[in-house]
Amino acid sequence: MTDIKTNIATSDATSITVRGHDLVHDLMGKCSFTAMVYFLLRGRMPAEPQTRVLDACLVTLMEHGWTPTSLIARLAIDSVPSEAQVGIAAGLLAVGDVFVGTMEGAGRILAAGLDAPDPQAYCRDVVARHRAERKPLPGFGHPFHKPDDPRPPRLFEIAAAAGCGGRYIGLLTMLSAELDRAMGRHITINATGAIAALLLEIDLPPEVMRSIAVISRSGGLAGHLAEERTTHAARRIWQLVEEHIPYEDPEP
Repeated sequence: MTDIKTNIATSDATSITVRGHDLVHDLMGKCSFTAMVYFLLRGRMPAEPQTRVLDACLVTLMEHGWTPTSLIARLAIDSVPSEAQVGIAAGLLAVGDVFVGTMEGAGRILAAGLDAPDPQAYCRDVVARHRAERKPLPGFGHPFHKPDDPRPPRLFEIAAAAGCGGRYIGLLTMLSAELDRAMGRHITINATGAIAALLLEIDLPPEVMRSIAVISRSGGLAGHLAEERTTHAARRIWQLVEEHIPYEDPEP
């Protein structure tokens, strides 16, 4: 006997049950992929506005062109061309604190600050602490999108239209203003910062946010692998490295 149990799913010879719902009759053809993700994470079906917001977040992070995740996936599939899961898994290993997965850190900051007695002081403290530790503030800055990442304003519009914009987006905006003041220049809110706020608005906690990033980027990597099979860009990238990164003997 064991006390281990699961509330997620079970099956028998004639049926599959997912969180109390019959997969075939209650979910297939009636529940979208996005709603199903929310359902599995939270144990309850999302309201339509929550589905709309989560769907926008998943679409936002799915693709960003030549990035570490897509390059790694392409190089991996070039070595193991018959195993798509190898390429996708390899690319997803780069989802972390630097690329794609930074909404978790931003989400924890926003979640902790929502009930602060003085939100403005909280924002000042967060910015000061990160500057003192010489750490980037999660959810801010972008190497290419300057002065502003074009995605956050649209995400905020979608949340507002869905009736889900509010407290966390407001706190993120306050944090952004404080960061700009402390830095003496404008630092963009990036897509992961905006998504962190939106996911909190629809009751998805920080600890699941990186999983959301992984789900989203998986779709984008599938597209890269499909293209790679016809263009073989990874082989050319390897060739460019050989041609442009010379070997030098170490200094004596």
